[in-house]
Formats: sequence, C-alpha cells, structure tokens
Amino acid sequence: MTQNESQAIGNALKRITDAIDVNSSVPVSVQLRGALEYGIATGELPASSQLPSVRRFAAYLGLSPVTVSGVYAVLQERGHIEGRVGCGTFVVDRGKPSASEALQMARFEKQLTELICAGEALGLSCQDIAFRVSIASARQTVTPLRVLMLATFRETTEAYAEDLRQFLDSGDEVVAWSVDRLEEGDPPVADLVCCPHTMTGEASRLFPQLPVVGLTLIPNGETRVALATMPPEATVLVVSFFDDFLALMKSGVARFAPHVNEIIAVPCSDSNLEQALKMADVVIYSSGAGYLRDTLRANQNAIEYRHTPDSNSVRRELLPAIESARSCAVPKEIDRED
Repeated sequence: MTQNESQAIGNALKRITDAIDVNSSVPVSVQLRGALEYGIATGELPASSQLPSVRRFAAYLGLSPVTVSGVYAVLQERGHIEGRVGCGTFVVDRGKPSASEALQMARFEKQLTELICAGEALGLSCQDIAFRVSIASARQTVTPLRVLMLATFRETTEAYAEDLRQFLDSGDEVVAWSVDRLEEGDPPVADLVCCPHTMTGEASRLFPQLPVVGLTLIPNGETRVALATMPPEATVLVVSFFDDFLALMKSGVARFAPHVNEIIAVPCSDSNLEQALKMADVVIYSSGAGYLRDTLRANQNAIEYRHTPDSNSVRRELLPAIESARSCAVPKEIDRED
C-alpha cells in the first residue's frame, strides 16, 4: 500500500468516525459498526485496506476497547473484515477467487491438457487445435443470463436495476427484487444475484444455490449536485431510516457539502425528530424515509440521499461474475412474465 493510499484510508476513517455523535439516541457501538460497514460497502474503505488496532482505534475515538472489539467481531462475523495473524485487521478482498472457482480452474486446465494431447495423437499441430477451438467457439450461441438485483426498498431497487442495464449485454436482463416483496411469493428465476455489500449474507441465505456478488454503492449524481448547491447558511437536518446508517450518511453529506456550516443528524426513531424537522431549512433523508416530505413546510427543501451502483465495482466485480456464470449455465427457458 502506497503512502497516498494509506493517507486516503486514514482520511476516510476520520471523516466517517467524526460523524459519530456520542449524544445521539443511537448507541455509539451501533453508529461505529454502521459507519464501518457502510464505509466498506460504499468503497470509502476499499478491499485489503488495514484498519487500526482495537486499542489504537479505541484511544482515537475515546471509547472502551471492549466496544471497538465487539464492533470488529460483528463485522468479521458478517464477512466484511478479517484478522491476519501478526499483521492486523483488514477489509476483506471480495475479488479473490473462491475455493470452488480455483477448483473449477484446475479442472479446466486438466481438460485443456487432455484436449491438446488428444489432438497431437491425431497428428494435429497446436495451431490446428487452436483453429478448431476458435471455430467451435464461434458456433456456440451466447447463453443469455438473468441477474437479480436485491436490495431493501422497492423503489430504490428498481432504480439500481435500471442503472445496471447499461452495463449488460443485449441478451442479458436484470430484474429488481426487494426484501419487502419476499412474502408476495417466489422471486423471479435468475442465474446470479447482486446486492449491496451489506446484504451479501442475507442474499446468500435467501438464494443458497446462486452466486452472489456484492456491489459498491455511491451517492448518485443527482444527490451529489443537490448537496453541492445547498446554501452555506442553511440549517441542514440529516435523517436516516436505519440507525446504523446515520453516521456514514452524515459523513457523506459533509463530504459533498463542505461549505455548509451546520449539519444535524438524527434517526427516524429519535423522539426529537418532529422538533428537529421544524427547525431545518433543508431535510436530507435516506431511502425509506420519504414519508417525511409530507410533514414539511412549503419553504423547506427536501433531498433524498439516493445511491447508485459504482461503475468501477460493476466492471470489476459484477461483469466477470456474469461471464463466469454464463460459462457454467445450461441454456434454459425463463418465464418472462414474472
């Protein structure tokens, strides 16, 4: 890791943890866990980056080492970080091939060797074999795949799916399926599931037979523009639907609106939310809290803090996974009416 990379990670940690409010109704441990978890999911803390030791982090935050250790334990259990003996704690690199993928590659190499040996036994040169392989490949029809986009809320999941369509081949499709629809019946047939990094565990539980790809999400362009154009003197209220998303959401707002003097952050569950809403000039709410718009005055501005899949994450993580799934897929009829 270069010095610039280490500094960038340090800055990200500072920006995330500075948003933690010890006076909030949300427990500090929940804020810290959510800040780190969503920081990893949004790419603020990239794969393989090293986190501070428990004692060092606790001292920096002014918290008990037991609190930080508990947060690390939960993140490790969820597969977001890993401890390396003698080295420290690191963000899990989800780009590493799994054991099953490594085994598949070993089998492929063996089959390739057997193919070459069979061709040579027939008197074919390596060039002849390569030519015949290229012809056979050209004759194959590309198997279209269906990708299932899984997220929390129906409207935002549909938006994620729409944003992904531009990256897929013309024969492939992506369908949206949010967790609030699970009671409506079986989800659509799919070949692969993609979801925010924070939901990979849940996705694997819901779809144990399908490959699951975690995507990095970033604030979308409309959100970034809205934040950047807020008046500096505005009293800004940040409201998160989920308690553990509050600190990172406040950090993100501060990042894209550094010119704003006052940013207050509360969860939807806060008992003082109604009073805080009355005092705000601008209300920035997370997905799931859109109902707050109906409570605002005409002279108050509302901004939804909405995300989109990071294009780098799509190209680096999702597209290779799609091609891997395609190579293993058996052509099948898919019900297009679901």
